[in-house]
Amino acid sequence: MKIILLSDVKNVGKKGEVKEVADGYGRNYLIRNRLAVEATKKSMEILDQQKADEKARQEELKKQAEELKKQIEAGTLIFKVRAGNEGKIFGSVSPAKIAEQLTSDFGITVDKRKFVDNENLTTLGNHKVRVELYKGVIATVKVNIQAQ
Repeated sequence: MKIILLSDVKNVGKKGEVKEVADGYGRNYLIRNRLAVEATKKSMEILDQQKADEKARQEELKKQAEELKKQIEAGTLIFKVRAGNEGKIFGSVSPAKIAEQLTSDFGITVDKRKFVDNENLTTLGNHKVRVELYKGVIATVKVNIQAQ
């Protein structure tokens, strides 16, 4: 029996895949528990439409990420911190602080876990920090740390 999976099923497949399973397993377990539907001509058309919609949505998200990348790379974030001799600062500038500053300065919300170089900045001067906005879209944030 051919089925279309509606959710991930262990040892069978992932959501949206078309699989061949035993008749009893498909009818009595997968379809009854709404984990799958029978692969008819109509359900295959619906699956194709859903895949096309998802692809278009992913393209739109990528386009939005590219625009955010341009906005982020156009500006520079400035942090004024207390510093000691030899350019060492007291404390550090973390990715969370950078994400917070991006939100307050440019209105761009970025998750702190999306920073590729996930390390704290501990020296004065100019730094470049990379952040992944979308799969394959990586923006470089320019950070300038100055002494108060």
